[in-house]
Amino acid sequence: MLNAFLTYDFLQYALLTGVMIGLLAPLLGVFLVVRRMSLIADALSHITLSGIAFSLLLGSYIPFMQGVNPLYMGMVFSVSGSLFMEKLRQVYVHYKEIAIPIIMSAGIGLGVVFISMANGFNTDLLNYLFGSVIAVNRSDFITITVITVVVLFILMMFYKELFFLSFDEEQARVSGINRRLVHLVFMVMVALVIAASMRVVGILLVSALMTLPVASAMRFAKGFKQLFVYAVIFGEIAVIGGLMLAFQLNLAPGGVIVLLAVLILLFSILFGRNRAKQGRFPLKKRTQPTSQSE
Repeated sequence: MLNAFLTYDFLQYALLTGVMIGLLAPLLGVFLVVRRMSLIADALSHITLSGIAFSLLLGSYIPFMQGVNPLYMGMVFSVSGSLFMEKLRQVYVHYKEIAIPIIMSAGIGLGVVFISMANGFNTDLLNYLFGSVIAVNRSDFITITVITVVVLFILMMFYKELFFLSFDEEQARVSGINRRLVHLVFMVMVALVIAASMRVVGILLVSALMTLPVASAMRFAKGFKQLFVYAVIFGEIAVIGGLMLAFQLNLAPGGVIVLLAVLILLFSILFGRNRAKQGRFPLKKRTQPTSQSE
């Protein structure tokens, strides 16, 4: 089985792409889970589906669009959805969570309309919904590689700001952090990673890869940095193992990856430390911003 992944180009692309997705999704998922924004991934995945369906619809009418990777249109819709969601969070200041079902409903509605206009499902759309081992091509690999480099660079640049906003948003604002800018950049990163993940994991299952490894990691990690390490390890195990099992058993990789992530979660619940009595995830005591400025 491993020899096949080392021999065929399309399997190499799928494996390398899976490794990158297994890194990015849990990294961003840590911030989503800690900030209690996990459902945002679901909302953006549905709006990404609309972009994919729209691209395939255009391809059935415009010959030029047949040669354009639907991933690009999915990224446009996903990023646009994240920007619109942020605008809604500013409009409904006291009910920010309402932005999630609005975007999710819009994504589902647009997706259904575009799919019906394209005369129903086809093989390409099903591959985007549930992932495919053989669907990842060189163009996808290059695009996801660029996204990986950009997202990792931005995470390193804004790590302190994201950390602060995740646990003490009011103090972060008082200390001078541009909360809206940082949150907007973070939302765009999430949108890009969701769009990039759909080839391997599938649009409908990508949110699970952002949350399940983090939930498992919380049972073992003793601090915030360890949470990243464990989440990435569990994410990579699920992705790499899922890809190989899916190829061997001729199954959709998205479902197999998610099931492995669920098994890892069950293992962590049974054998991980019990943090239920500790409330929020344990962190080292933070220094107050006011004391730093004095």
